[in-house]
Amino acid sequence: MFQKKASRAKRQSYPRRYRIQKLTAEKKLKEPKPLVDVLEGNEDVVVVTEFAGFKKEDLRIDVKNQRLTLSAEASDRKYHKSLNLPKRVIPSTICTRYKNGVLEIRLKKAAEHKALNNSRLGNAT
Repeated sequence: MFQKKASRAKRQSYPRRYRIQKLTAEKKLKEPKPLVDVLEGNEDVVVVTEFAGFKKEDLRIDVKNQRLTLSAEASDRKYHKSLNLPKRVIPSTICTRYKNGVLEIRLKKAAEHKALNNSRLGNAT
């Protein structure tokens, strides 16, 4: 006489922001970009860049028209960065060092000529 209906439990759904996204083989995790620091000293400008996983042969450094271009290319990844250099830097004085995945580039600054105030020299008797 009485029929029992099959009760289906309603599946609880959460708002989209609370759902955890599943990673599949199709979606690749993005690798963080290398860090770049520019330090300015009294006599030179130092650019320090992290190139972990790249070989020395994979790196390319170009300095042209007060612009420093860093690029690296390996079989599975590429990196490219371009920086403007201050006008007081002499591009031909570039000195590089690569060790343990860290590239250090040193560029000498042009000597600043400070004019001496002749009136001060004349008063010192």
